[in-house]
Amino acid sequence: MKKQNDQIWDVIVIGGGVVGCAVHRKFALMGAKTLLLERGGDILSGASKANSALLHTGFDAPPESLELTCIQNGYREFMDIKDKMNLPLLQTGALVVAWSDEQLAKLPGIVEQAHRNGVMDVELIDKEEVYRREPKLAAGALAAVSVPGEAVMDPWSSPLAYLTQAVKHGAAYQFHCEVESGALEQGMWVLQTKKGEFRARLVINCAGINGDIVESICHPSPFQIKPRKGQFLIYDKAAAEDINAIILPVPTAITKGVLLTKTIFGNLLLGPTAEEQDDRWKAEVKQEVLEDLIRQGSKMLPSLYNYTVTATYAGLRPATEEKHYRIADYPEKQWICVGGIRSTGLTSALGVAQHIASLYLQNFSPLFEFNPPQEIIWPQMPVLSEYHQRDYQHEHNGGIVCHCELVTRREIEAVFDSDIPPECLGGLCRRTRAMMGRCNGFFCSNKVAEIINDRFENTLAVEVLK
Repeated sequence: MKKQNDQIWDVIVIGGGVVGCAVHRKFALMGAKTLLLERGGDILSGASKANSALLHTGFDAPPESLELTCIQNGYREFMDIKDKMNLPLLQTGALVVAWSDEQLAKLPGIVEQAHRNGVMDVELIDKEEVYRREPKLAAGALAAVSVPGEAVMDPWSSPLAYLTQAVKHGAAYQFHCEVESGALEQGMWVLQTKKGEFRARLVINCAGINGDIVESICHPSPFQIKPRKGQFLIYDKAAAEDINAIILPVPTAITKGVLLTKTIFGNLLLGPTAEEQDDRWKAEVKQEVLEDLIRQGSKMLPSLYNYTVTATYAGLRPATEEKHYRIADYPEKQWICVGGIRSTGLTSALGVAQHIASLYLQNFSPLFEFNPPQEIIWPQMPVLSEYHQRDYQHEHNGGIVCHCELVTRREIEAVFDSDIPPECLGGLCRRTRAMMGRCNGFFCSNKVAEIINDRFENTLAVEVLK
């Protein structure tokens, strides 16, 4: 078998975030010979690893925008395929709650925009209905907009399912493979990476937070990434019982504000902030910001003061100078750019992939022949949802290793036997929830290390010490 470096690929996708995984899957299912290159040791090593994990309807997206089209196409495709791949969904709905007369005056406009966007079940509800649905909200809510279609999803298993399905149809991937430079030579892209050269007829840039740097390989980037940090708090699982729907603020011209939601893993999430910064990789949390988040959250849900914060994290969204998606195709350069995909990317990823495929089919002279599979394979993803049957509830699971998140030995071992084993500790944690509970691995990290043994070439000890 030829090494991946020696082969000529139809498509190389740069970036293993949720959008990159979805685009990779789309071209693999169409029958292209595809390769994904990711700089981290697993998928979701950049912007996609930290988000609110919501499935959006697009009710508040800019009307008639590409973002709205991709959100709604992505929403529909996810609903079509989720059961085929065993992907959980928590259908909570959402409430946009008004706490002041100024916010109250904006609610009819939110309903009008939702209807203009085709989300026709969005409606205004009065304060009595708000408190009937959410009895533990703070006093002072005046009314709300109800958005029944908003939901909570697993932010990590879904992209992994997209990549796994691509691999099962012959696609390939490389982790720890940062693209450093490249050139179009006689109709073929030659990309220089940490793992040598790779060749492809078409390159699709899905590099997220590094999107403008990768774009400059093809030409001067038409946009600049301006990282926007969002800090989040995770509360103990008991807190999730205090709300039913996703609680959204009335957005301002500057920010969508801080939300409260259950997570698919059974916790309660509060956040995010929206902070501009220059650093592309430093996603630290700050005590004073988290304290302010707690104050904001407790104004909406006073019972938050009764619960423990079990984790904090921050993510960097690949914002640019403009709010809209920065998607463009360059047929003469055999290159497609997928940049500026921000907080809606988890929902829109499948829709973005549809759009990219359409751009290629409509605007490019055929660069390669498609050889579509005779039969579609649907991988079955392990369930980590607190609201569905888990592995610890079944026999012969090898025993529980992480007691905070109820992760079994069988679940951890299965990750390394999968089609796409992770090559870093963070990937293992995201795929199993091991060491992501309230003790942050204090009690189970030794046991996890024993199971991992030397699979990460001793990187576990290094990462734990960090």
